Amino acid sequence: MMRIGYYAHHHGSGHCRQADKLAALLPNDARAQLTVFTSLDINSYRFTAIDEQQTIRLNAEDERPDDILAGRAGQYWQPASLHYSPVGNSDIQKRSHQILDTIFQRKIDLMIIDVSVEVAMLCRAASIPYLYVRLPGIRDDAPHLGAFAGALALLAPYPKALESTQTSEWICNKTLYLDFIYSQKSESYTYESFINILAKLSVGGEISAPKSTRLPSNKAQLTDKSGATTPIITVIKGYGGHKAIDEKLPELRSLLPNALIISLGPIDDDKRCYVDISTEVDDVTPFICHSDYLMMACGLNAVAQAYHYDAPLIVVPDDRPHNEQAVMAEALVAQNKALNWQQFKTLMSVNNGQSESIAQTIHGRSKPYPTTSVDSIEENNSEENSIEEINAVTPTAAQAFMHSTTAYPTTKRWFENWLLPRLNLTSESTIKN
Repeated sequence: MMRIGYYAHHHGSGHCRQADKLAALLPNDARAQLTVFTSLDINSYRFTAIDEQQTIRLNAEDERPDDILAGRAGQYWQPASLHYSPVGNSDIQKRSHQILDTIFQRKIDLMIIDVSVEVAMLCRAASIPYLYVRLPGIRDDAPHLGAFAGALALLAPYPKALESTQTSEWICNKTLYLDFIYSQKSESYTYESFINILAKLSVGGEISAPKSTRLPSNKAQLTDKSGATTPIITVIKGYGGHKAIDEKLPELRSLLPNALIISLGPIDDDKRCYVDISTEVDDVTPFICHSDYLMMACGLNAVAQAYHYDAPLIVVPDDRPHNEQAVMAEALVAQNKALNWQQFKTLMSVNNGQSESIAQTIHGRSKPYPTTSVDSIEENNSEENSIEEINAVTPTAAQAFMHSTTAYPTTKRWFENWLLPRLNLTSESTIKN
């Protein structure tokens, strides 16, 4: 069994959450061997699938006033292979030592890097095998290409169907597509239980003041879903950025003045008057299951949660480096999995806000669980099977990948006997220009 190290970048909590979801797919004995490296502190993210003693909380990598060179110096001093590389930064010196010393002390066989070109190059220079997590977006700059080339393989935590058409063929060939990493909730939510959740939220004082009596007066209309006349719109936001989606709330209210609009996550104070319920919840599943529309940005974790459900998805991508969310939004729209904001507005005006018409426009909505795997396991399960039964028979791509690391005693044997055959490559394969 191989020992795995996972580097989780500190921007937002999404990278740590991905590590947590992957760790949860491992058997208990293998999970105990996993080590996660991150400079995010415990108050910002507390892991649930692993113990804190398995987490190495790294020194920060911010620039310091005593740096000899800034992290992004002029071209005379900036290596083309790195994005960010201060010189003389004692924190980065310490974190590099933390990473390498822990790998040595814990006998880590394979690193998963999510994401950092600099940590990738540190591992490659130290002769440590690594896999590199490849996020959506256009990442064809020299540092990314170097990190991709130096990896044993690339991991894409999304379906191959959502790959950008702009991605180079050699990068796709070297990528193991894990699909969206699915976190199964043990509790299922009926529509009635969802309405009860909304009622409790309104009574609990987390409903915006101008609309404070809205839900109780409409509850009779909402209780019977087949006869409900009040559309429910859930707007899901994360802490990585919510300005773009908040700016749409006044127009959303204008388009659907009688809708029940729920805002989950952070919200600007001056936008609260446009929503009926503003709150934060531990589990967004009932909102995803039973809303008439879902409106969200295109962060990986948010899209992964909503991708396999039937509620029409309206995407409002945040402005991110490498066009990460814009590219994901384009792919979702191209695959008929979502509408962009302009398409939504047009359809609302044409269809008078009827959710059935919107749902019919978004074709190919899949059942609420993934069925593909790394091994392209045959889809021989009926839709009536429970999610637990499906997962017992058909492991997800991420499960197949994580379990493969427990089946081989060395990284070399895993690389040659499991990874390369699935990529249809050999260690001597060359990039075709």
